[in-house]
Amino acid sequence: MKLNELTIKQAHEGLVAKKFTSVDLTKACLAEIKKSNKKLNAFITVTEKEALEQAKAVDKKISAGKEIGILEGVPMALKDNILVKDIRATSGSKILENYVASYDATAVEKLRIAGAVILGKTNLDEFAMGASTETSYFGPTKNPHDTARVPGGSSGGSAAAVAANMCIYALGSDTGGSVRQPASFCGVTGLKPTYGAVSRYGLMAMASSLDQIGPITKTAEDAEIVFETIRGKDEMDSTTVENKNKKGKIDIKKLKIGIPKEYFVSGMDPKVEKCVRDTVDKLKKMGAKIVDVSLPHAEYTLAVYYLIVPAEVSANLARYDGVRYGYQTKKSKTLLETYLKTRAEGLGDEVKRRIMLGTYTLSAGYYDAYYLQAQKMRTLIREDFENVFKEVDCLVMPTAPTTAFKIGEKIDDPLTMYLSDVFTVSANIAGLPAISVPCGEVKKMPVGLQIMGKWFDEKTILELAKLI
Repeated sequence: MKLNELTIKQAHEGLVAKKFTSVDLTKACLAEIKKSNKKLNAFITVTEKEALEQAKAVDKKISAGKEIGILEGVPMALKDNILVKDIRATSGSKILENYVASYDATAVEKLRIAGAVILGKTNLDEFAMGASTETSYFGPTKNPHDTARVPGGSSGGSAAAVAANMCIYALGSDTGGSVRQPASFCGVTGLKPTYGAVSRYGLMAMASSLDQIGPITKTAEDAEIVFETIRGKDEMDSTTVENKNKKGKIDIKKLKIGIPKEYFVSGMDPKVEKCVRDTVDKLKKMGAKIVDVSLPHAEYTLAVYYLIVPAEVSANLARYDGVRYGYQTKKSKTLLETYLKTRAEGLGDEVKRRIMLGTYTLSAGYYDAYYLQAQKMRTLIREDFENVFKEVDCLVMPTAPTTAFKIGEKIDDPLTMYLSDVFTVSANIAGLPAISVPCGEVKKMPVGLQIMGKWFDEKTILELAKLI
């Protein structure tokens, strides 16, 4: 096995046993990036010099006989909307093409303390808006299993980088499935923690009430390791809470797994459904109790999501005006013209679409009809989950209705593209933890199974994901 193909746990054990050095590990990943990035376009920025310096520091520590943490010296990548001090942070947009971050995100700070080696920043849909990583100003990322297909989005670069062994693990952000859906399409594991479990400080805001940073890894065990490192209360993010996670194993024979009927609908690929149902049957044979459940308001989730997100986007993206940082037009005579032309030239179609939709839904006369109704429905969707979780410990469903689709297949039809998120958005609307794990293949393309858990009960979904 090549060094860049190791999991976090294997890499850590090898470093401790002195079978190889952190520099060896880092060089193996950098070599893979050099070999495959032209083809896959997973990385926007590679920080080779900084990565090797970080690796050398860890090797020095090992040589001195000091103990190292589980993530120490292990090379990783970050989605390019998560800030790393003194490194370019583009969010996949022309408007931030040359922006260099002035501070570390809290999650990055925690990884630095843990001794992580940062290889660079990965590609994404512009400002994390998309389900295919095709809206990036830096060009689309390709799926390592089939380069004619998308890797999913918006964290497609992170998922492709992990699947192609360019890094040992990566961080992404998940607003409506942006960690889980690309994990499903690329055949890796992606965890969206409970809203408030991981700090959003230093993550470029898209929809602040839904955004969450999460790990993309090769195994569920690795996802747990990264999650335990980046989680916890942060004074820079008032929505974060103290570490509430319980430790310990779960007894599969005492586990009640809910299968929501609304997530097995006509229109989804029957072979994808079969992969998920076959896995559920195996869990049943292992002793888990399988319960059919219903989430009555599930059909409204996507509509609610696509009213709340654009509204929050229109407010959050007002800061990109060409005045304080980022791209500025050369063709303006007045301040208003500077604003209008900078945004017209610097932002892509999908971003403009969402800003316009959001501005419309928040405008006088429409706020009550759209945004307010969506927030009321959001409460009902959350109540559905509260009721279901009185009966079961977690829910199992497909991550996406299909396997990875072809590049260009849906990009001109926003509504069809939005349907890619149909099974993932509810976790964000309700603030629940959810994980996608590989559960099979259809025509050599990976299929993801999604597990949703109770608020702050990452333990149950991670333990079940490990079993799968």
